[in-house]
Amino acid sequence: MNKKVQIFIEKIKNAKSIAISGHKNLDGDALCSALALMKIIELNFGKKATVIYDGNVPRELDNVPLREDAVFYKNLPENSNYDLYILVDYGTRKHLGGVEKYVNSADFVIEFDHHFNDDLVGNLCFDNEKKAATSQIIYDVVKSGKFDIDQDIVDLLTLAIITDTGNFKFVRNSDVFKDAASLVDAGADMTRLVNLLSNKDKKTVLVESKVVTEAEFLMKGRLAVATINHTDYKKLDGRGEIVLSLLAQIHGVQYVVLLKEQKEDRIGVSIRSREIPINKIAESFGGGGHLCAAGAVIEDSLQNVHDKVINAFKGM
Repeated sequence: MNKKVQIFIEKIKNAKSIAISGHKNLDGDALCSALALMKIIELNFGKKATVIYDGNVPRELDNVPLREDAVFYKNLPENSNYDLYILVDYGTRKHLGGVEKYVNSADFVIEFDHHFNDDLVGNLCFDNEKKAATSQIIYDVVKSGKFDIDQDIVDLLTLAIITDTGNFKFVRNSDVFKDAASLVDAGADMTRLVNLLSNKDKKTVLVESKVVTEAEFLMKGRLAVATINHTDYKKLDGRGEIVLSLLAQIHGVQYVVLLKEQKEDRIGVSIRSREIPINKIAESFGGGGHLCAAGAVIEDSLQNVHDKVINAFKGM
């Protein structure tokens, strides 16, 4: 067992109150990793951690195990405080949202993440950019610490991998397949788990279809740009991964951009590419992410952001 895992065990054992959260507007990796870690702590240490979130949770995640245990931060009792705080899949400090005050007041912070971050929040960091999902890092700690796991933990770790790899489409090395195989051997039923995620509202599917249909194709078809206005964004129920995935399937498309009007003059930008790194484009707008999957939030009008992002692709 490595030294970091030993410290992790000691901190859990000595903690009087523990909270866990991911980035604002949870995706499958953030939510399922947090819930898995909550159950790991309960099963192995007999302690109940609180999973806290800010923002929206996509409807497709309603049926994941232990979903009902995640608490919206505004529903916490007044004067809630935690001496140990665990962050999973949070990205950067600016993605913490409303839970940041609890993170800042904690005596000790542990983080598990697979995103690049040059301003780490954790006092103890389990970070690995080569992992396809944060749940893989947690699974490594489980194996190193020889922790007990049950069906809920197996399912949650697997769901995190499924969602963050887009059903294994976004994979850069074999580690994720090895972990998935190990989890299948431990009892994960891939068919059941994938079907569990088929849980969207009709309005969401219709908006996704509309946005794909109205997408622009630029740079001789190599760049697909989809735009969601604020009215449709409220129906989206998620980050638009289906839109990105569908456009990426079109022959000749190398880059996909999704512009989401979250509020007036606040635009979420998601960028994907087949193989060529685009994270520098996201970073130029104050964002970041992985080499071929990145994003940013830009304070400007939808039209201005549209023009700026397209201009950033010139010369690619």
